[in-house]
Amino acid sequence: MKHRNIDFSMVLALAVHDMKNSLGMLLNSLDELRAEHEDKLNDSSRFNTLQYEAERIHNDLVQLLGIYRLGENNLSAHMEEHFAPDFLAEHLARHTPLLEGLGIECSIEAEDINGFFDADLLTGALNNTINNAIRYTKSRIRLTAREHEGYFVIGVEDDGEGYPENMQHTGPLSFKSLDFNTGSTSLGLFFVSAVADLHSEGERSGYIKLHNGGQLGGGVFEIWLP
Repeated sequence: MKHRNIDFSMVLALAVHDMKNSLGMLLNSLDELRAEHEDKLNDSSRFNTLQYEAERIHNDLVQLLGIYRLGENNLSAHMEEHFAPDFLAEHLARHTPLLEGLGIECSIEAEDINGFFDADLLTGALNNTINNAIRYTKSRIRLTAREHEGYFVIGVEDDGEGYPENMQHTGPLSFKSLDFNTGSTSLGLFFVSAVADLHSEGERSGYIKLHNGGQLGGGVFEIWLP
């Protein structure tokens, strides 16, 4: 039997999609379990690790699907207007049970502004960024939204050790520039950078900025959208 006509990239994409949906159901079940047994599970390091790692895998699968669609020229941004404080509050609510279980304080500081962006794409990008902040923070994470020089800027800050010098970056990322030997964040960085770049206005396109400092003194990950 010949299998030369099988599109293995499509097969892998379908498999990843199924795995993503299954993990989504698993994460919902974990949230329900935590709510039902809050007194026991909030302080369980094993349960918190289980939920964190499941969320991380789910985010990885979302990124893989997004990058596959990007490679197929089938990923675009559907721009809609969103009120920044509400968008961040709704987004944070999804992570609150895990953050509370891990003892991580998370605050929001957002200007009363509207942003024009694709909420689904930006949600995937923020999930990746927050998940990374959870991994490296000591005890605090801060979500921000502001307008600066004609850009809508969403930021995720933490009070960890910050980004090493070789990771600090401003601008778009090309896939060829990534060094996958340095850790598991490269794919996520490329995905978030690609999401930002899909948001454009005139000759300006979105980009990411990684630096240290902010109010918490650790790493600062920013998404700049025109």
